[in-house]
Amino acid sequence: MLPWLVLALLVAVNALYVAAEFAAVAVQKGDVAAQARLGNRRAIGLSAVLEDGAQLDRYIAACQIGITLSSLVAGAYGQATIALQLGPVLERLHDLSPAAAQSTASVVVLLGLTTVQVVLGELIPKSLALQFPQEVALATSHPMRWSVALFRGFIRVLNGSGFLLLRPFGVTPGGHAHVHSPDEIKFLLAESRRGGTLSPEAHQRLARGLELQARTVRQMMPARGDVYAIDASTPPADVVRRILESPYSYLPVYRGTLDRVIGAVSTKDVVGLVAAGRELPPLDKLVRSIPFVPGTTRSHALVRLLQQQKSSKAIVIDEHGGMLGIISIDDVLGELFGEIGDELKQPDPPASTEPADPSGAPPATPAGPEVT
Repeated sequence: MLPWLVLALLVAVNALYVAAEFAAVAVQKGDVAAQARLGNRRAIGLSAVLEDGAQLDRYIAACQIGITLSSLVAGAYGQATIALQLGPVLERLHDLSPAAAQSTASVVVLLGLTTVQVVLGELIPKSLALQFPQEVALATSHPMRWSVALFRGFIRVLNGSGFLLLRPFGVTPGGHAHVHSPDEIKFLLAESRRGGTLSPEAHQRLARGLELQARTVRQMMPARGDVYAIDASTPPADVVRRILESPYSYLPVYRGTLDRVIGAVSTKDVVGLVAAGRELPPLDKLVRSIPFVPGTTRSHALVRLLQQQKSSKAIVIDEHGGMLGIISIDDVLGELFGEIGDELKQPDPPASTEPADPSGAPPATPAGPEVT
């Protein structure tokens, strides 16, 4: 029984290295880092490996050396033990010559070991590692740490030789870093949806998020004709009316034309003065600053600017300084989640045959951009 036990052990060692290699490639660094923050010692060591490309190279190299050595030793040991015992048996059963019987035994043992090695030592551990990457990676972290120390000399020689051969092709050490291109991430998301781990809505939001980074402010903003703005010279009485008609909480303020925006007025400021019974000052006295961004600004740069300026909106300008439109953080979020209305914007009223008030007058509609 000793030869069979030794072969079983060698197949198990091969399976360990296969599982460790695939788990290290498939595991999410964030999941391991979260376990590390909770004090998991295995996760702390594994997280350090995953964060360092050079360490990860050595980790993968140790797996490959372990797989190769265990396979070679299993084949040689099987030929030296099982094949030698099987030769005489085949010679007696099938009336073969000693040389023919030994050759047949060698082929039978080779095919048998290959089958067992592929199924038990390769396919099953690979499937488990891909199905449960975090659990397998943590379970194999200690054996792999010992293996990296044991194979250190081999790793240095083999990795060094490999990098020398790959240097003319521009390949540098640390190439096992967990980096995926946007196209690869889209493929992973699509596979996750097909596998049932992502709902169609979640998949759509994540896919939109990937595409959002390439979109410019000009592509996301409403058209200039949809901008609801107010002239700085508007009389106070008309300001109140325009504010009440406005579906927005902030209105751009311009002088003369929309190409000369001087800031924005908050409906809260105007309503607060009216409620306090105070007289409205000229509109330009109530103006708050508002950021200006070129139409070519990317979405992520816009969000960063709005955060820095502590603003929810920005005026979009062209290369000549003319106004293209207005962009808000709601427009960016709308790219991900659909339309998000302003906090003061009322939904469109349902169609009705009854008059809006006792006098029979139809309900007022918001005015368009006031350009003089």
